[in-house]
Amino acid sequence: MAIIYRKTLLPLMLLYFVSFVSAQEKFIKPPYLKTGDTVAIVAPAGILKNREETIEKAKSVLISWGLNVVLGKNVFNQNNHFAGTDEERLQDFQEALDIPTVKAIWAARGGYGSVRILDNINLSKFKKKPKWIVGYSDITAFHNHVNNLGFETLHAMMPTSLEEKPEEIVETMASFKNALFGEKLSYEIPSSTYNRNGKISGEIVGGNLSILMSMLGSKSQLKTDGKILFIEEIGEYEYAIDRMLQSLKRAGYFNNLKGVVLGNFSKIRKNPTSWGSTIEELILAVLPKEIPILFDFPAGHEADNRALFFGRKVEIHIQKDTSTVIFHQK
Repeated sequence: MAIIYRKTLLPLMLLYFVSFVSAQEKFIKPPYLKTGDTVAIVAPAGILKNREETIEKAKSVLISWGLNVVLGKNVFNQNNHFAGTDEERLQDFQEALDIPTVKAIWAARGGYGSVRILDNINLSKFKKKPKWIVGYSDITAFHNHVNNLGFETLHAMMPTSLEEKPEEIVETMASFKNALFGEKLSYEIPSSTYNRNGKISGEIVGGNLSILMSMLGSKSQLKTDGKILFIEEIGEYEYAIDRMLQSLKRAGYFNNLKGVVLGNFSKIRKNPTSWGSTIEELILAVLPKEIPILFDFPAGHEADNRALFFGRKVEIHIQKDTSTVIFHQK
């Protein structure tokens, strides 16, 4: 009887364990916004010099969507490179996290500085009542840190995106609004000849390449096993992009990926010594050869910067002529 019992029980225990682990890996979605909710605009990184008009425009957009807006008290502070001291930027971000009525935290801009306050943020209240953290570029530091804790975040435009020509950010703004209010998020884009075709499904995570690399070896290093990785970059030499990708590769970043989505690689700098290949060929030479890869997704440091739910399951179909990216509804 004991032998039969063990033979019966062990598979059941294993099934329970697998189910438990799978449940633990599911990302928690903050509540979508609704009319009357409040968004906090804070500046956790670069300085907002002479950008009062931009922030006013951002407030007007949110108000036109039926939302209330609060500004961090230190948003326009200046401390050399940064929008205030580390303590001031931390104070604004922490207050936005802790105030119950704030449902989304919108980073005013990127630049550099988020990592300097990351380890001092208290997420205890956020974990009990999560809210959307929104931005891109340097805000990747927050995305990685919070995604590792099992919460979704929103990779999307920032107030400084409103400095682009209005006709060039129509899709950018529409996707941001749709994401905030829980509308369907799906995209169909022309396929690059550099793509590696295929169908993939899984949670998408990632962000700016430089920031992804800067997180290596820390508790904020992104967990990529079984995920789809998104990467974008701006203003780097090709050799520097190769160096960062090689660093991620050596750290095991690409070992168990389901696929990769490449956003904008903008303003690539010219080196006196030619790299000798396209940026796409450079990337393909580093990434695993057995996984599907989608190039030219419109997200990153360009006017057309479509919203992405980091931590959300997405279905991606990479085909010869067009490719689709469809987020699961929650």
